[in-house]
Amino acid sequence: MLRVVKNVLNHVQKCNYSLAVPKPHQNPNVLYSGIFINNEWHKSKSGKTFQTINPSTGQVITEIQQGSKEDINLAVDAANEAFKFGSEWRTMDASERGRLLYKLADLMERDGAYLASLETLDNGKPFTQAWSDVVGSINGIRYMAGWADKVHGKTIPMNGKYLAQTRLEPVGVCGQIIPWNFPLLMLSWKIGPALSMGNTVILKPAEQTPLTALYIAELSKEAGFPPGVLNIVPGFGDAGQALVENPKVDKIAFTGSTEVGKHIQSLSGKYNLKRTTLELGGKSPNIILADVDIERAVEYSHHGVFYNSGQVCCAGTRTFIEDKIYDEFVERSVERAKKRIVGDPFDLKTEQGPQVNEEQLEKVLGLIKEGVKQGAKLVHGGKRHGDTGYFIQPTVFADVEDHHIIAKEEIFGPVQQLIRFKDMDEIIERANNTNYGLASAIFSNDINKINYISQGLRAGVVWVNCYNVLEVQTPFGGYKESGFGREMGEYGLQQYTEVKCIITAVPQKNS
Repeated sequence: MLRVVKNVLNHVQKCNYSLAVPKPHQNPNVLYSGIFINNEWHKSKSGKTFQTINPSTGQVITEIQQGSKEDINLAVDAANEAFKFGSEWRTMDASERGRLLYKLADLMERDGAYLASLETLDNGKPFTQAWSDVVGSINGIRYMAGWADKVHGKTIPMNGKYLAQTRLEPVGVCGQIIPWNFPLLMLSWKIGPALSMGNTVILKPAEQTPLTALYIAELSKEAGFPPGVLNIVPGFGDAGQALVENPKVDKIAFTGSTEVGKHIQSLSGKYNLKRTTLELGGKSPNIILADVDIERAVEYSHHGVFYNSGQVCCAGTRTFIEDKIYDEFVERSVERAKKRIVGDPFDLKTEQGPQVNEEQLEKVLGLIKEGVKQGAKLVHGGKRHGDTGYFIQPTVFADVEDHHIIAKEEIFGPVQQLIRFKDMDEIIERANNTNYGLASAIFSNDINKINYISQGLRAGVVWVNCYNVLEVQTPFGGYKESGFGREMGEYGLQQYTEVKCIITAVPQKNS
């Protein structure tokens, strides 16, 4: 275990950034691998552990305690105790909650290079991208910290001799389940608004990538959060299901596949009608009009598909190009894909790391084969990259048709589909012809066409002349089977509050 930590720190020391990368804390000498409940580390009640794998090498990093229903129930009990009326957490000033979140963000900044290295080790994403995730996570926690004492109710002029007031109160005990593609960033999106609004949390990280979440657990204790406020239980789907089924949990927030999201929604209604926030899959359209700056559009479209090895829920995998520039766009896209650097994620020149595990590798390669079989034209890549780790060549398909499986199913890998279209009315209908509605993009220099298309698209985000631009101030979430509710921004806070209306009779003068 300590050898792994030393290797991480050695990689950190090799990273000579021009920006001010903070050094790891003097003593991050433990790779946290337990279950975190009530500010204490525990072994699993079952005695089971599971391995977390370095996807760049296929080698085991360490053994993680495998939480199950019994561990989840203990964490829920701890969160309920911390949420009791009159508890330290419930009686704490809202501004003090914000201060604790600011303190957590400061500790994350102190150990930022270590967190980024841990993320690269466990997830496989290039260190430069992991560093970006760390910065985004810190910004997210600080943004939500600032809201802690600024969300409040109203006085309402109601009819009659009454005084009406509203209070915004925490929902209660929140179960949060995060994915493996952005482990640290998704943790910040979840715990930031929940804790800011005074809720308590049980978070289950993805079994593929638990290490950064467990390190944050220890930082939360150092920051001074009371016991039971933030609990982190690593495990598999049975642990997530136990969290959803537990009647003492008031809310579930989930980011992951649409299939699992539907199951969670069904279970949430079966037990105690939990509040739910679901951020699910996507098959996002990226629309390129002929009047565009083609070099800019090619680069953004490349980034929109291949970022994070294509493991992005809002990836612009359906790239629709207007007929007039289609052939040139295909040629330029292939040339850009050929230049993409795939390899060691700790090398600062690397643009693309491995898929997260062997299962994901095989799934993506299978869909590539199916695309070829159905008649799409494979113009670049399509094979495994190297013979160590779970790397895939940047892959580009041309002449893709709407009925092809690669144009319908979320691939979640470095596979770009280039699709031809002729007019705007056609493209709006084709872009919306999907069960998903998470994101979309338009590249054009014609503001009238931009306004027309953006109003017609059924998606939670419409990017114009850019892609994958996400900041904590703006809401993120989807239409249709991409889920419901929003994360980030002021909208994200609404998912973690209940509205209470208090109506008081106004005393009358004696007659």
